[in-house]
Amino acid sequence: MKLLHIIATPRGEKSRTLSISREFLDTMQKKYPRADVEELNLFDVDLPAVSGDTVDAKYVLMSGGVLDDATQESWKRIADYATEFLSFDIYLITVPMWNFSVPYQLKHYIDVIMQAGFLFRFTESGAEGLAKNKKMICITSRGSDYSPGSPINALDYQEPYLRTVFSLAGIEDITFFNAQPLDFAPGITKTKLQEVKEKAKQLAQSLDFFE
Repeated sequence: MKLLHIIATPRGEKSRTLSISREFLDTMQKKYPRADVEELNLFDVDLPAVSGDTVDAKYVLMSGGVLDDATQESWKRIADYATEFLSFDIYLITVPMWNFSVPYQLKHYIDVIMQAGFLFRFTESGAEGLAKNKKMICITSRGSDYSPGSPINALDYQEPYLRTVFSLAGIEDITFFNAQPLDFAPGITKTKLQEVKEKAKQLAQSLDFFE
């Protein structure tokens, strides 16, 4: 079992979201000690630009053409990221809510890997995902409560976006663990965060990654 831990926070070990994910991962690795876990911190890597050249390259390939030397190298970096993503069985995304959605580096990463011929393909009946039979866990943190029934639930663009874009890739088994609300007075936040971490450990125990 190969798990890719995608970290979408620039705060490193100071991140509340990452501290929750660490508890989840520690528990999961005790349950599955042979799991192969790799980390990809999106704020520590130089993601390839989705530029005019790479977009042109995409359309050349989609039409059955051949890339010239000028675009081959820039496209190769995008293809490498998409291929690497597909080599994993499970994905853990650590993602705080930024402005009701996701941090820009995660959006950039998704724009890089979400390529026709890699994560999905076009058929006569529409798009078909190529990352089937994979699992995903998204651990998020939010300052306010965006849960169903909350007055601001409609402002949660984070979970719907991630579910939609990765379902396009064929990933239907997506579990969200939304730590919310977390913005309190310091003493209350510390207690709340500890409660959330315990629930994250319980989630790791309950999930069957080989089901």
